[in-house]
Amino acid sequence: MSEAAAYVPPTVWTWNKENGGRFANINRPIAGATHDKDLPVGRHPLQLYSLATPNGVKVTVMLEELLALGHTGAEYDAWLINIGAGDQFGSGFVAINPNSKIPALLDRSGPEPIRVFESGAILVHLAEKFGEFLPTAPGPRAECMSWVMWLMGAAPFLGGGFGHFYAYAPSKMEYPIDRYAMEVKRQMDVLDRRLAESEYLAGPEYTIADMATWPWYGALAKGVLYESGTFLSVSDYKHVQRWTDQIAQRPAVKRGRMVNRAFGDPASQLIERHEASDFETKTQDKVLAAKAAEEASS
Repeated sequence: MSEAAAYVPPTVWTWNKENGGRFANINRPIAGATHDKDLPVGRHPLQLYSLATPNGVKVTVMLEELLALGHTGAEYDAWLINIGAGDQFGSGFVAINPNSKIPALLDRSGPEPIRVFESGAILVHLAEKFGEFLPTAPGPRAECMSWVMWLMGAAPFLGGGFGHFYAYAPSKMEYPIDRYAMEVKRQMDVLDRRLAESEYLAGPEYTIADMATWPWYGALAKGVLYESGTFLSVSDYKHVQRWTDQIAQRPAVKRGRMVNRAFGDPASQLIERHEASDFETKTQDKVLAAKAAEEASS
């Protein structure tokens, strides 16, 4: 029996079992809160509730870039939302993002708090608020927004499509892996062709289009996303590699990718961020840990 014929959909789908695979415990076909839980609030104008997934990194990079330009109004508290534990279904979080996805931002800089959810919307909100990283001339602005919207539409094929079936599904299935691998490679080719003619996605200047796209496709280009670099031959995309390396060297990007990171090398993690000095404390901790390891081995 072929794989395609192995499953016959019922007339009406019902949720009567978990779908298996990673994150099965948090998947459900209904929205809304599962429990009451208020969100913490810090002292800064911007309150971010997030996790350092690619979507979360977009926003922390943007905030660190704004602070690097001297925008003190971009100071923020970054609170960890543990999606594996279901924090995104707490009543406080759902009040900010009814879709229960990170990141979510509460802008408390005005007379009334403003909620902003969806990472692309947060980037645009911050760009317009501070007048940075989004061109104002009609043509360049349209180019930038086109690439932001491209990413918002393309990334689900990479994460929810390819990533799920290649890395997270309970069993490997040829058809969905082939289908999404084909689409992801087409997307990488779109990027590579664009970056062959332009230093950054929207043109000669670094914009929110790059901040939106780099956490997803930059990680893919380096083979760290879903450990799929060899499978997708990511080294073939030379212009994407150049762009990825160029952005990775920015100091604000290095800081932003650490925020709300609760996995990987402990030295790369800043679980919560409340002050710029938190990065200095983290650096000091790394130095002390390195000295302790050196002394222990001597």
